[in-house]
This record gives sequence, C-alpha cells and structure tokens, in this order.
Amino acid sequence: MNQQLYQYLLGIAANGLYTRYSDAGLIVHLDMNEPADRDEISRLLDEISVHEHCAGHPLLSAVVIHTKDNMPGNGFFTMAQRVGRFNGGDRLHFWLNELKNVHSHWANQANE
Repeated sequence: MNQQLYQYLLGIAANGLYTRYSDAGLIVHLDMNEPADRDEISRLLDEISVHEHCAGHPLLSAVVIHTKDNMPGNGFFTMAQRVGRFNGGDRLHFWLNELKNVHSHWANQANE
C-alpha cells in the first residue's frame, strides 16, 4: 500500500474534506491526463479502501472525486460492490453516506 497516498487521504478525511483525483495523483507523481496513470491511481485507491474495509473502517477513497461531476469514479463503486458494501443501488446516496462515515471515523481518530 502506498503510504504517502494513504497519509494524504487520512489528513483529508480527518479534516472533513475531499480531494480530486488530479490532486491525489500529484502525491504519487501521477498525471491524470495519462491513461496508465489513471489506471494506477485507481489501483492504489482500491488497495487503500480494501485495506480499510478489512480493518473494519469505512472506504477511505470516498474522499477522492472527479472535477467534472464531484463524484468518485466507477472504480470506487465496483470496489465497494466487490467487498460487499454497495448493492448496486443509488450511487449518490451510498457515496454520501460513506463519505460521512469516513469523515466521522477519522475525525474521531484525530481527537483521541
């Protein structure tokens, strides 16, 4: 798991914020204009959220969104479905709930 990206996302989550794929990509020296780099950021985010899921935490990559529609990409929902967190229903409702859970979880961790 990429620790730089993980720590970046933890900071975003603990502060109740979100980030763009392009900004997250910069942390790991990826250019979202390059298809291979987009695939790699997707893989890295998937790995982080699966790790978080296995630890009993909400899906941390919920804090990463596209500029064009302010939503996570398809890979987020595919991963969430794969780990049993998303049933394929209303994506917006699921994501907003997961984002709220991520913010709450990591804000509480920061306050301990």
